[in-house]
Amino acid sequence: MSAIRTKLYLDKPNGKWMGVCAGIADYTGVDVIWVRVGAVMLTLLGGFPWTLIAYGMIGWMAPQKPSGLYDNAEDAKFWQGVRSNPKRSTAEVRSKFRDIDRRLAEIETYYVSRNTRLADEIDRLR
Repeated sequence: MSAIRTKLYLDKPNGKWMGVCAGIADYTGVDVIWVRVGAVMLTLLGGFPWTLIAYGMIGWMAPQKPSGLYDNAEDAKFWQGVRSNPKRSTAEVRSKFRDIDRRLAEIETYYVSRNTRLADEIDRLR
């Protein structure tokens, strides 16, 4: 499933012409306005035929973005981070799991150790 979320897709619902700039913006996490401005500036500043050829090739070869690719905005942000820097993303996930593991260990220690208040309350319920 993660291979599906790490590909470049055309984003026609958010696109103006073929959805290439919107797809690049979704892939990189950059605002689509800046991707469009960059594409126009690259075209005007000397890349005239090549940027249009590249745009057309991406529009022709890239698949459509599947509906329901991300569950929410936080999920989309996570996958954009994975695409931009996978090592940092795995470090963040490991850090979250370490934090969850530490918290579970604290809860386990609290309930497994001798807790007189809890024991008194259980005795009162009997």
